Amino acid sequence: MTKSDYEKNSITLPGAVAMGTGVMIGAGIFALTGQIAELAGPLFPLSFVVGAIVTAFSAYTYIKMSNAYPSAGGIGMILKKAYGPTTVAAGAALLMALSMVINESLVARTFGTYTLRAFGGDPDSVLVPILGVGLIVFAWLVNVSGNRSVGLLSIVMAVLKVGGIALFGAAGLWASGISFEATGGDMGATGFVASVALSILAFKGFTTITNSGAEVTDPHRNVGRAIIWSIAICVVVYLLVAFAVGSSLPLDRIVAAKDYALAEAAQPSLGQTGFYLTVALALVATASGLIASVFAVSRMLAMLTDMKMIPHSHFGMPGTIKDHTLVYTVVIAGFLTVFFDLSRIASLGAFFYLVMDIIIHWGVFRHLREEIGAQGWVLLTAIALDAAVLAAFAAMKWQSDPLIVVLGATGMALVFLFVGIFLARNPAPEDAHDHP
Repeated sequence: MTKSDYEKNSITLPGAVAMGTGVMIGAGIFALTGQIAELAGPLFPLSFVVGAIVTAFSAYTYIKMSNAYPSAGGIGMILKKAYGPTTVAAGAALLMALSMVINESLVARTFGTYTLRAFGGDPDSVLVPILGVGLIVFAWLVNVSGNRSVGLLSIVMAVLKVGGIALFGAAGLWASGISFEATGGDMGATGFVASVALSILAFKGFTTITNSGAEVTDPHRNVGRAIIWSIAICVVVYLLVAFAVGSSLPLDRIVAAKDYALAEAAQPSLGQTGFYLTVALALVATASGLIASVFAVSRMLAMLTDMKMIPHSHFGMPGTIKDHTLVYTVVIAGFLTVFFDLSRIASLGAFFYLVMDIIIHWGVFRHLREEIGAQGWVLLTAIALDAAVLAAFAAMKWQSDPLIVVLGATGMALVFLFVGIFLARNPAPEDAHDHP
C-alpha cells in the first residue's frame, strides 16, 4: 500500500467533527441510554458527565500525539511509536480495531430494534440481526464509493441528527414540565462507576478522527480541534436526551425498554408523531454512525497491515489492501450482529477499549511524553480513571453475566497470542513507518 492510497485533504474540519459525532451519537444515545440507567439508577444522566470527564483525560493523549504525528494509522501509529513493532503494540491496536467493529454491530442491532419498533414488531425478533446486517452492507457500499462520499454524507446526517436529537431533548423536557420521574432504585457506588464504562463507549467515537488524521485538512491543528468539538457537542446532546428520557419515564420502564429507550420515552411526552420522529432520528443516527466507523476501522487495519504488524490475505479479492480490510470489517461486524445481543456487545466493546486505552496512556507516559510535550500527571490520571471504571464494570458483569467476562478475557488473550505468533515468525521492520 502506498501513500497514494490515502486521499490527502479529503476530510475537512466540519467533516471530521461530523465523523466523530456520527460514531458517538449513533451508539451513545440510542443503544446505551437504557443500559447505563440499568447500572447507574436515577443518576444515569450524571454518568454521561463523568464519562465525558474520563474521556477528556483520555483524549489529551490522542490530541497530543495526533498534533505531533497525524496519521491514517491513528491508534496503530501511537502504539508503534510508544512500544515499537512489538506484540504489545500490535495486540493493543487490534483490540482497538475490534472494539470499533464491536461498536458497529452494536449500532447495527440498534438500527434493527428501532426499525421494528416503528412497525410494532418484537425487539427480540430474528429480523433485528437481519436488518442490522442489511445496514452493514449499505455502509460498505457507501464506503467503497470513496472518501468524499463518506465525508459529505457524514456532514449532512450529523447536522440532521444532532439538531433533531437536541430538539427531541428540549421538547421532551418541555412537554414533561421539566420534572424528573426516573427516581428510586439506587444501584450504589459500584453500579454507578460501572455505568461509566458504557458512558465512555458513548464518547469513544472521537478516535475515528484520530484514525483518519492523514486525510484531514491541516491535520496538525484540525485533528485536535475536531476531537474537542465532537466531545463538547455530544456532552450537550447526551445530557438533554438523558434528562428528557428521565422526565418522561420512571426508571423501571427505562430499564425494561433499554434497547429502545428513546422511542419509549417519546410516546408519553410527545405523542405518536414524536415517537415516529424519534425512530426516524434513530435510523439516521445509527446509519451515519456505522458508515463513519467502517470508514475509520478499515483504514486502521490497512495501516497495521502496511506496518507488517498483522497478517493479511486477499482471499482472491481484487483491489487494494484498504478494499480488503473494508470487507473484513463488515464481515466480522455482521457475525457479531447475528450472534450477540446488545448488552453483551456493549460489554465486550467496553472491555477491549478500556484495556487498549490504558496500554496507550502507559506507553506514551513511559516513552513519548517529553517528545510531544505531554503532562505526566494527566496521563497517569487517565490510567487511574480507566482502571477504576474497568474494575467496577468487570465486578458488576461477573455478578450478572460471568460468561461475557470470560469471553472478554479469553478474546483479549487470543488477540495477543495471535499477533505474538505472527510477529515471532514475521518480525516487523523498525522502518515500517506510519504514513504522515
